[in-house]
Amino acid sequence: MTSGGEAEQLAFDYLRRHGLTAVERNYRCRFGEIDLIMRDGQTLVFVEVRMRASNAFGGAPESIDARKQRKLLATARHYMGAQGRIPVCRFDVVLLNGDSRIQWIPNAFGE
Repeated sequence: MTSGGEAEQLAFDYLRRHGLTAVERNYRCRFGEIDLIMRDGQTLVFVEVRMRASNAFGGAPESIDARKQRKLLATARHYMGAQGRIPVCRFDVVLLNGDSRIQWIPNAFGE
């Protein structure tokens, strides 16, 4: 089984191969953590990486519930506030299920 850090590295490498550029990793504040912050052209992309050993209990997609989404939104607002400007942004999800197959979901959720 892949660890959380290994899953994030797999997701990071995958997104880089697909043209995104790195901005920051593991951004933390009092609201929570964002695994990866990247750029896709002029768009700032907040990336949540989810790994599940199996699809029992819904697998990785179902693990990003409304509460987790609210935490990610608050953390992203905090990050953008510290930058002094609000760029065009989106929230992507990268899912890894057991066998390390990668599923990238651009613009997975938002306000």
